[in-house]
Amino acid sequence: MAKTKSPSSDGYNKGIFCALRTLMHFITAVQFIYSVYYDFTYVHFPPEMRRPGGEFGGKLKFLTVWDAILQAIYFSICLINDCVGTNEVAPRKTPFIRKVKDYMLAAFAFPVALNVGVTFWTLMAIDRELVFPKALDAVFPGWLNHVMHTNIVIFMVLEICTSFRQYPSRKAGLTGLGIFMACYLGWLHVIRHYGGIWVYPVLDVLNLPQRILFFAASLIFSVGLYLFGEFFNNLIWTKELKQLKAGTSKKTK
Repeated sequence: MAKTKSPSSDGYNKGIFCALRTLMHFITAVQFIYSVYYDFTYVHFPPEMRRPGGEFGGKLKFLTVWDAILQAIYFSICLINDCVGTNEVAPRKTPFIRKVKDYMLAAFAFPVALNVGVTFWTLMAIDRELVFPKALDAVFPGWLNHVMHTNIVIFMVLEICTSFRQYPSRKAGLTGLGIFMACYLGWLHVIRHYGGIWVYPVLDVLNLPQRILFFAASLIFSVGLYLFGEFFNNLIWTKELKQLKAGTSKKTK
């Protein structure tokens, strides 16, 4: 009788595919680490381009920078997992680094990356002066702009397609995302209180009810992106998730 293939013995963890995935994680981690370093070290706005009160919070005012740091951390963890953890569908014992990696993508890395990318390019299409004034082109390199607002989406999609994960429960995943977004929205108000400015010029043209709707829509949008990530992951890995579920069912009988 032929032996049933274990879901943990998939070809995604062997040979050239495994090597290319590790290479992708290495390139992506280096890319985001360098972009954060370059932004903090070399991108400085001249006095005439600085908004009064804009010094408070420094570069950490922007969700883009939070996300770039998040992506640098996430893909570094991916690389560590490639070396000392596992990417198997159903390992006998899941290493802690793999658990952290899988949860980070679901709760933070994927929804925040798409939030930054989609929101930025949508507002750029509507009126770039509200999100990234043309004057910034002189001090903020185009390649850095694309790393922080375009590549984040591209590499998140590649990550979903090349690394298996089982999403956490929605309660656990959305709780993490909710805490992250609440912290950032709270930080925006701290900057407004102590710095006297809204981080994003678009908020200056909104009255209080409109800002409340804007923040509520941002949170709802983030939840929608989380659910999209879950759907996309489950669509790509349908076969493996079914095998994993079937194996779990057999163990419990």
